[in-house]
Amino acid sequence: MFLIYMMMSFSELDGRRFFYSFYAGALRLFEHQQEINRLNVYPVPDADTGTNLASTLRSVIDSTTPQRSYKATTIAVAEAALTGARGNSGIIFAQFLSGLNEETQTSQSVTVKEFALSVKNSIKYLYEAISNPVEGTILTVIREWAEYVYENAHMEDFRVLLQKAYIVAEESLAGTSEKIKALTSVSVVDAGAKGFVVFLKGINDFLRYADIRRLLNQQQVQEAIIPEVEIEHDRINFRYCTEVLIKGENLERKQVEQMAEAAGDSVVVAGTSGMIRLHVHTDHPEELIDHLRPMGTLSFQKADDMLAQYRAAHEQKYKIALVTDSACDLPDTFLEEYQVNMVPIHLYIDDNQYLDKVTIKPDRFYEIIDKEKVTLRTSQPTVKSFVNLYSRLTSHYDSVVAVHLGSTLSGTWNTSRQAAEKVMKETGKKISVIDSKSLSGGLALQVHRVALLIAGGKSHSEIVQAAIANSGKPKVYASAGSMKQLIRSGRVSRMKGLIGKLLHVRPVVTINQDGVAYLTGKALTRKGSLQNIIRFIKEDPDFRGSEYIVMHANDPDTAGIITQRAMKYNNKPPFTVINIATVFGAHLGAGTVAIAYLPKN
Repeated sequence: MFLIYMMMSFSELDGRRFFYSFYAGALRLFEHQQEINRLNVYPVPDADTGTNLASTLRSVIDSTTPQRSYKATTIAVAEAALTGARGNSGIIFAQFLSGLNEETQTSQSVTVKEFALSVKNSIKYLYEAISNPVEGTILTVIREWAEYVYENAHMEDFRVLLQKAYIVAEESLAGTSEKIKALTSVSVVDAGAKGFVVFLKGINDFLRYADIRRLLNQQQVQEAIIPEVEIEHDRINFRYCTEVLIKGENLERKQVEQMAEAAGDSVVVAGTSGMIRLHVHTDHPEELIDHLRPMGTLSFQKADDMLAQYRAAHEQKYKIALVTDSACDLPDTFLEEYQVNMVPIHLYIDDNQYLDKVTIKPDRFYEIIDKEKVTLRTSQPTVKSFVNLYSRLTSHYDSVVAVHLGSTLSGTWNTSRQAAEKVMKETGKKISVIDSKSLSGGLALQVHRVALLIAGGKSHSEIVQAAIANSGKPKVYASAGSMKQLIRSGRVSRMKGLIGKLLHVRPVVTINQDGVAYLTGKALTRKGSLQNIIRFIKEDPDFRGSEYIVMHANDPDTAGIITQRAMKYNNKPPFTVINIATVFGAHLGAGTVAIAYLPKN
């Protein structure tokens, strides 16, 4: 019965028709996402427009269901699109859907004229969302399609109108290659515009046959691995492609836009007063994020390093790529020199999500937890983030070695391993994922050794054997800065913690060879706790002549004292003195000071 209902000529659009038409358009785009990726040369040729659009539409069909009410369906679709929007074109598409919803009155269904008016009026939302609108992109194609729909609203059948409007969209798409110099030079159309036209094609084909069973039985194409692209170095004006989802009340889009424009370019601000999706290219995502924090809840963040992607493709120094995570405390200068790929661990301050060492730096993190009463938690990077990284790296390197935060401390090693297995099956390239059984400086020293082996031209198997041999070997001692954080983290029971606070106990935390953290060397004073660390390294013959790192949580003065004492027993300075990894410091608190060393082989 519903099949007959869908195949009839119709002059009203209800929620179910809208949903299934949208579903059909999304499935068609999924099929063409890699083709759209290959067209992606503007504004930055990072080859992800198809995947970003697919991800945006997938978030809609995965989280909404068909309803009879047209208005209820547009509300659900708009919210899901804004929540799951990815990339410049994805956010623009989400803003179009948001505008369509805003311009729709509460109703069970809409007529052709009502739909046409809402489509036309939604265009203003698109142009308001973009700080510097450029014609010849997805903007132009959506606008010219919407204008045709509005000007021909006298047609009585949605099916006929949308089929004729599709022809106009195709013609508009063909014209994009003549409007933007970057497209003209390589004779391609705009990738985002192509995605919108493919979406419309899926809708029109569905309306022609209206077979719901066949539609629902179609297998959804899995999200594509982003293919590598020739990125021109001089076209990367800002380093990080950054996205943020802000939720709250009475959010000011104009204020967000002004902040983003001050931070970089390619600014798109989509959404409503209750939810805003921001896209911007910037060199300092952490500064922008900090300015946005008071506005509402930062429920999602992304910051892709476009310069690192360029270097992996065109300036690789070695045949083997090296990967670690943000629990690794190595200075940025070393990471850049040895082209170490660092995947950020997800960090949550209250309900705000951050990317460790990317959208929040350790010094700011420790300042917040020292001055504010907040709840903290961490989570490992997703399998998808590792899949994308490994797919890029295997396109340019012979193999990959990854050394991660201990598996007893985090699930990062496991998600990396799962991603590696997937990419190895697809590419045939070797990806070895090593459990460091350590963190912070202990992990850093292992990554440091692997980097030197890679730079020295050692084979993949030799490097992996050495990395496994060093797993669990570093010794780490940390003087906790705050019993409060230890209690909150669950590392000590509340009763023991409260007694410790009353007695002003300052424990030393260490990591054993199995990667398990435990308390040792308790002292009644801060000075006593530090003296315990000095005693440990003084009495340990493995410390003499070893490579070591001194870490601190916003306490460089005390770190300096530890460094001076350590040099007496090692006869050389530390490899680095650095702010300690947040996954460690989140449990031990601001003021934590630590030392890590790796005995000589």
